[in-house]
Amino acid sequence: MEKQKRLKTSRYITGIDGLRSLAVIGVILYHLLPSTMKGGYLGVPVFFTVSGYLITDLLCQEWEQDKRISIGQFYVRRMKRLYPSLVFLLVTASAYITLFQRNLLANLRETVFSSLVYLNNWWQINNGLSYFDRFANESPFTHIWSLAVEGQNYLIWPVLFYFLMKFVKRRDRIFYFIMALSVLSAISMAVLYTPNVDPTRVYYGTDTRFFSIGLGSALAFVWPSTRLKKEVPQQAKRLMNYAGIGSFLILVLAFLFLDAHYNFIYYGGMFLVSLLCVILVAVTAHPGASINRWLTNPVFTWIGKRSYGIYLYQFPVMIFYESKISNLGDQVGLHTLIELVLILVISELSYRFIERPLGRFDYGHLITKFKQRIRTPLLPKEIALLTVSGLVLLTALVGWIIAPNNTLTADQTKLQQQISDNKKVAEKSKTTNQEAVAPEKLTKKYELTTAQAEQAKDLPLTLFGDSLALGATTDLQDVFPNIVVEGEVGRQLYDSPPIIQSLIDQNLLAENVLIILGTNGSFTEAQMDDVMKTIGQRNVYWVNTHIPTKRWQNEVNAMLDRAAEKYDNLFVIDWYDYSEGNDEWFYDDRVHPNEDGMERYVSFISAKLLEEVEKTK
Repeated sequence: MEKQKRLKTSRYITGIDGLRSLAVIGVILYHLLPSTMKGGYLGVPVFFTVSGYLITDLLCQEWEQDKRISIGQFYVRRMKRLYPSLVFLLVTASAYITLFQRNLLANLRETVFSSLVYLNNWWQINNGLSYFDRFANESPFTHIWSLAVEGQNYLIWPVLFYFLMKFVKRRDRIFYFIMALSVLSAISMAVLYTPNVDPTRVYYGTDTRFFSIGLGSALAFVWPSTRLKKEVPQQAKRLMNYAGIGSFLILVLAFLFLDAHYNFIYYGGMFLVSLLCVILVAVTAHPGASINRWLTNPVFTWIGKRSYGIYLYQFPVMIFYESKISNLGDQVGLHTLIELVLILVISELSYRFIERPLGRFDYGHLITKFKQRIRTPLLPKEIALLTVSGLVLLTALVGWIIAPNNTLTADQTKLQQQISDNKKVAEKSKTTNQEAVAPEKLTKKYELTTAQAEQAKDLPLTLFGDSLALGATTDLQDVFPNIVVEGEVGRQLYDSPPIIQSLIDQNLLAENVLIILGTNGSFTEAQMDDVMKTIGQRNVYWVNTHIPTKRWQNEVNAMLDRAAEKYDNLFVIDWYDYSEGNDEWFYDDRVHPNEDGMERYVSFISAKLLEEVEKTK
């Protein structure tokens, strides 16, 4: 009891709630407004650094007071803090999926289990899931990867801390050891990262993300919160304030502009961001600086205390809500506001009725309390609560039992097979031309005139794009037998210039270039300029997007319209306007055209392209 009393006298650093607020705001806006908060994902290194510092600082205090640490009690405290909300989320989300969104049942059992044992990041890596694929990899549990990284640290670090303090003893040597591990982690991120390839492996890996936690932990050995003096020279106070303000402002700028696809991020950029976090944490923790007071306000305190719940519930709210909305692309602001309100309300309820009560609950006498409770008649509201809870748990159990492994719907299977087959056709198109189809077939199936069919037969054309381009490959090859196709599922515009340059080097980029890109995410004007600069003076025909369930639809289309005004050799094929209101043309995702829709898609694109080619003669 005496030990607990002493530990409770540890300084509570109120400004840390401000740092947590910064982190969670960045992460949520990165998911809700990715074009505005391009670097919001950097909120995760802030969380990691804060966590590393606070946990290690508490362990150091306990060791200093007792020359030992209670590893078992450490685990209990962490479990009581983190597990109730996590279990509640997994159960309720699983029940919801079972009842209302069965397309998400696939791998549900494995996802839940890997989340409970804090191995979800490695499970996602081993199953080839991408954090950056905003179109295909929609899951209410994607974000749990970061909780897994922290959970693994909580499991290993107390044991390692004990041995370091027992046998190394000197804090300076332990500091250098942890710094060395952190640098090795950053180096492993750089070594394992491959440019122009999905970076999920290095983004998720515990080995490649440890450095943020490690830097925070190292700070605790040289900057213990209980030894920092409130009275410091004015010059030192001024220096700390400048350092804190500077690091805070640079972090905000990084949140706004540091896109996750930049190579710099993985070649040391995220390590540098973590060092900025260390500076900000250090200054916030120091009672002699003013940053702690500046970061302490009712709003930041409210958000910071609920930051775990806000982070936890964000993805389920977004995935479940957006699946029921058909006009997200047209009403981004309204739906973003609704989602924010839902996330905050659910987080508040969780904080009041899950996190705080169960976090303070004394599980040591659970059996005794249970026996005492069953002897007392239940109140009507308790009966109702137990009944609802039991039904929710039973529904979740049913979902876990019936959840298939990697099972696709009939439409998904058909589309996947189509894209796979067309990928082979696309590769063959780089070396062999297709035999010309009889003009009569083209005029009948694709509603082209005889003159257009003849024109298309000899037209040199390169198709460059994503899964929509691959889906249309066979049909477009019927119309344009000389077409060369370069397509890849999930392709983003920012990855494209080196690939386009490779086509140029192989003499495979024709004078007419048909581009189908923008399905998987938005892009900037500078990225658009890079693509157009690489293509040069060739004629570019760009198909705009019909993705009503994605928030970047209108942004992409507006960007294309502006680019068409800027570049004389760019023409936008307005598939969005032509297909609007024709949901029967699409598979369930409302993006990829079905068999009937594909004929409409190719007919429209071909006719518009040929009209523009005729004008340029």
